[in-house]
Amino acid sequence: MAAKKTVTKKTPAKTTAVKKGTDKKLNTLEKKIGKVPKFFRELTTKEPEMFNLVMRFEQHIWDDGKLSRKTKKLIAIAIAAAMRDQHAVRAQLAGAKNLGVTKAEVEEALRVTFLLSGMPAYVYGKAQLDEVMP
Repeated sequence: MAAKKTVTKKTPAKTTAVKKGTDKKLNTLEKKIGKVPKFFRELTTKEPEMFNLVMRFEQHIWDDGKLSRKTKKLIAIAIAAAMRDQHAVRAQLAGAKNLGVTKAEVEEALRVTFLLSGMPAYVYGKAQLDEVMP
């Protein structure tokens, strides 16, 4: 005879505590990177284990190491511009403001994008920059 699997139900207090912890993680992430995409917010309830793994990975990537968060953010902006991904550029620019990245620093990073990805990527990134950081 197979053993019965015990199912534990979360109490309302425990569910509220988990939600508050998740909300705090999302708010912290938003301060770092800008607007968190809807699909990622949905992971908190649909795939909480996946959400926690991604958050751990994200923390590992963005923590200061040999490169500062500010430098990593400039790299992310340049990559997003090279990909011509409007959402990613805007999200990275919003997060850059929170890290104290200046418009001049972003413009310099976009010049590197121009060198390696061409004029369209530079123009695309510059247009987003002028909207987000006038």
